Amino acid sequence: MAAIPSSMAVSIVNRLAAEACLLIFTLIFQHSNANNIAAAASTAEAPNRRFEYKYSFKGPHLSQADGSIPFWVHSGNAIPSADQVRITPSLRSQKGSVWTKSTVNFDNWEAEVTFRVSGRGRMGADGLAIWFTTAQGLDGPVYGAADNWNGIGIFFDSFDNDGKKNNPAVLVVGNNGKLVYDHPNDGTTQALGTCLRDFRNKPYPVRAKITYYKRTLTVLINNGFTPDKDDYEFCTKVDNMVIPQEGYFGISAATGGLADDHDVLSFLTFRLSEPGQELPPPEAEMPKQDKDKYQEEFENFQQDLDKKKEDYQKEHPDVQGQPIEDMYESVNDREIRQVFEGQNRIHLEIKQLHHQLAVILDEQRRYVSVATDEISKRQGESGGQAPSQEMGAVVATQQEVLRNLNELRNSFYESLKQIGASQHQGNAVGMGTYETVQHFNDIKEHLHVVKKNIEHLITRTGNPSEKQVMNCPDPPPMPSCLGTTHFLVFVVIQSVLFFSYIMYKSQQEAAAKKFF
Repeated sequence: MAAIPSSMAVSIVNRLAAEACLLIFTLIFQHSNANNIAAAASTAEAPNRRFEYKYSFKGPHLSQADGSIPFWVHSGNAIPSADQVRITPSLRSQKGSVWTKSTVNFDNWEAEVTFRVSGRGRMGADGLAIWFTTAQGLDGPVYGAADNWNGIGIFFDSFDNDGKKNNPAVLVVGNNGKLVYDHPNDGTTQALGTCLRDFRNKPYPVRAKITYYKRTLTVLINNGFTPDKDDYEFCTKVDNMVIPQEGYFGISAATGGLADDHDVLSFLTFRLSEPGQELPPPEAEMPKQDKDKYQEEFENFQQDLDKKKEDYQKEHPDVQGQPIEDMYESVNDREIRQVFEGQNRIHLEIKQLHHQLAVILDEQRRYVSVATDEISKRQGESGGQAPSQEMGAVVATQQEVLRNLNELRNSFYESLKQIGASQHQGNAVGMGTYETVQHFNDIKEHLHVVKKNIEHLITRTGNPSEKQVMNCPDPPPMPSCLGTTHFLVFVVIQSVLFFSYIMYKSQQEAAAKKFF
């Protein structure tokens, strides 16, 4: 092999170095250009958004009792429910649509549509469409809506009519009322913008955000793979697009030889305005006809209310002349009443405990008196000898119990006095003062003392001395309820039932296999 000259090797190295430098400069320029575009997009102020409920619907109370949708009208095979609108069921040759009842009269808007297209087959048909047109296309051949529309349609086409394997797809098609939709070519010859997106049988609902702002239509798609509502992907954008100033929003769907369920979960419409521009209040944009109708309804309601007030005062002459508001309890009065009712209940409970303690105290005094008399009697019989140690301990214990009961009774009495004072002060100057709070704290402390005294009393009376501990007799042996014969009979019956069930199960499985 011939050797490569050194001059040629040097030239090759220089050329490679120059190409590497050119590539690095190109990458740096592209990166800086992308950063400039992102910075420009971030600095651009977003338009103001205002939700328009008359052009929207969503669950969980989407439809009314009569099956209608507020501010919307449905036609064809559309089935409204509480949480969604099924535009078409998964049956062949079905059409359905829903449209707003009133026209949209603002220039810039944004629509967020949440829908689900699901079917059992690998392919589906025909698709779903979102409309903004000058007339309601309640029925027709274009995804269940009328052809020759005047406005814009965003089509979610799920069937490949032209056989180019370019479906499912999203298309933006505009019409001035003179074009006929190109079905054989799936509308690709008339599309202003398109993107390939598979929206069938997704784990989460698919979301489409359609924005028309400053004559620019933008379509963003959430592919339904994640539950994130803001995870949108760019689909298409149409600049310098002119649409009618007023129109109806609508959704339609259709099925053909293949069928899918086309379900719309929500349609949310927002009015867009430039930053810093204040929108007029909604009542200022209400038509005069609607204002007059609502005013008439209000006046009729007011007349009915006045008539009912007069009838009530005639039926109750004792309250005649008294304001109606004074007959009802205010919030402050109800709170004060609840506080005093709670105080009364506490007062009754403590009073009952005080009475029970008085009864126990009388019984304890009687026991101490009997024990003292017994000691005196035995001391007289023994000729003046000192009483035994056990009797002395019993008397000492009873005296301590008597002293604790007296303390408990005094505590309950103090609690009763505090509650009575707080109630009297509440009736005099109302609730919420510092003295009332202090009374409640004193009551809490007295109840805590009562609780400690009761626990101490239980401990003293429940732990006798070791000499007085009595051993409980052993319980008698339990007789045997199950004999040997009964046990064997039970085992045999259970075994027979078990084997019978196994044989029955095998026969059922063998019979079921005949159908496969």
